Amino acid sequence: MDTRARIAWNLRNLRVSRKVTQENLAVDAQVDRTVVSDLERGKHNASIDLMDRLAIALSIDISEFFSEPLPSESKPEPMKAGRKPKA
Repeated sequence: MDTRARIAWNLRNLRVSRKVTQENLAVDAQVDRTVVSDLERGKHNASIDLMDRLAIALSIDISEFFSEPLPSESKPEPMKAGRKPKA
């Protein structure tokens, strides 16, 4: 797995495991939602500054984006589309 794919995998996995939508992550990281989508699909090169903002928004250390997924890990399931209902 190349570095861009590893970052894409980890970003999506971390975001979904925290039940954060792409839109909410984008707002917290001060980027457009399409940037988050492109990163998760490996279509965008992220700067260190952007990765740092994403890490802060997810409350993680930036190094977690570079960890090698375990062979037994499956691709994270997508979250249900649409806005989440208000509590």
